[in-house]
Amino acid sequence: MTDLTNQTLAEARRGLRNKDFTSAELTDAFLSSIEGSNGAINAYVAVTADKARAMAKASDEKLAKGEGGALEGLPLGIKDLFATRGDHTQACSHVLDGFKPTYESTVTSNLWADGAVMLGKLNMDEFAMGSSNESSYYGNVVNPWRKTGSTQALVPGGSSGGSAAAVAASLCLGATATDTGGSIRQPAALTGTVGIKPTYGRCSRWGIIAYASSLDQAGPIAKTVEDCAILLKSMASVDPKDTTSVDLPVPDYEAAIGKSVKGLRIGIPREYRIEGMPAEVEALWQQGIAWLKEAGAEIVDISLPHTKYALPAYYIVAPAEASSNLARYDGVRYGLRVPGKDIVEMYENTRAAGFGKEVQRRILIGTYVLSAGYYDAYYLKAQKVRTLIKRDFDLAFEAGVDAILTPATPDAAFAPGEFSDPVAMYLNDIFTVTVNMAGLPGLSVPAGLSSTGLPLGLQLIGRPFGEETLFQAGAVIEKAAGRFTPARWW
Repeated sequence: MTDLTNQTLAEARRGLRNKDFTSAELTDAFLSSIEGSNGAINAYVAVTADKARAMAKASDEKLAKGEGGALEGLPLGIKDLFATRGDHTQACSHVLDGFKPTYESTVTSNLWADGAVMLGKLNMDEFAMGSSNESSYYGNVVNPWRKTGSTQALVPGGSSGGSAAAVAASLCLGATATDTGGSIRQPAALTGTVGIKPTYGRCSRWGIIAYASSLDQAGPIAKTVEDCAILLKSMASVDPKDTTSVDLPVPDYEAAIGKSVKGLRIGIPREYRIEGMPAEVEALWQQGIAWLKEAGAEIVDISLPHTKYALPAYYIVAPAEASSNLARYDGVRYGLRVPGKDIVEMYENTRAAGFGKEVQRRILIGTYVLSAGYYDAYYLKAQKVRTLIKRDFDLAFEAGVDAILTPATPDAAFAPGEFSDPVAMYLNDIFTVTVNMAGLPGLSVPAGLSSTGLPLGLQLIGRPFGEETLFQAGAVIEKAAGRFTPARWW
């Protein structure tokens, strides 16, 4: 039964429709794998076994009548940032201790409406603030990948580390994730999985715990480009409850898989050749260029001159929005409450005990850059830089570029505790933050292995709402590179 869990989402969908197995059997296989493996990986912070079995049973009844939805009977993992009615929803933070919402996020509502089955809630960096999944209140997630011949634990990336690790370890068919500065694409790259951050506004943010509202966007992590295309079709929608969601038809993303890239113009930005980038990352990038060229795409050198300012601007804008969004966690209405002699001390005690170090750091940075006397010098200037970054991309697309190819991360997965300096950790997002600052779609595809046997990814950046082009080009890279799976040790 356990080999049921090694399928891709598309294969499992086909198997269910052909009646090769039932959703109940598939769901039980995953629940059994989670029970046996989660102790080693720590991907799930809550397993909703009863709910999963009930959903699977309902799916089997629909499939028997030939009435199944697009994701009927397919078991998924849900990042702990998405509100799921009556279930653990805590953004992996102590400050939301015991919180179980009475409402469902729009993205998960869409998935359940299409018949998906919920296995449980996935670990993540606290409030999505981190690049290694080390800031979770529930402990760090362990990457299923290890260096060749080594038993040293590695991080899966973050903040969607639980989502990426669960997919890589075959503990779900696919997972929801969110991306504020690279939190889908970076963990996907470090775990040999595929992840897409859609255009800002493509998926509703309603019912997703906010980090930085102008940057946050939901997307899927899955085993293949095709699986991501299937999931995004169900996740995306306009939503009257989120005024930033866009009222545009959701294309059939799956139809883009296998389409020729002949005639597509792929931009290669010179500013992404950063100092100190490992030679094997540069070599992988060149290999990706060669694959797309062989498939008929035209390669064009481009310039994105304001790229060097993206990281510092991002780490002003994101913490500023975080300090505003996280002000609501005060110990009064829900979650953790640490008593004090008066309401002010109760606030202080609750927030000091409830938030971890990284979250506290970002709240303090954000409050500082928004404070009187510093707003113009920092926040306003960062927003102006953001406009220039977006303009760089606009000019490239206006010049006829269809997509842009870059590395996804500056290196392969690293060991927990390897980055004690926060700034060094923030540099892991160097290739991904520009995409969020400009509101564009970005896809991370596994493209090769490092000299130590760890996965490395390439990133494709698209025009606004150009996800189909990304799936089209991503499938070419995936086909040329082949699939990557970790050697099982867990």
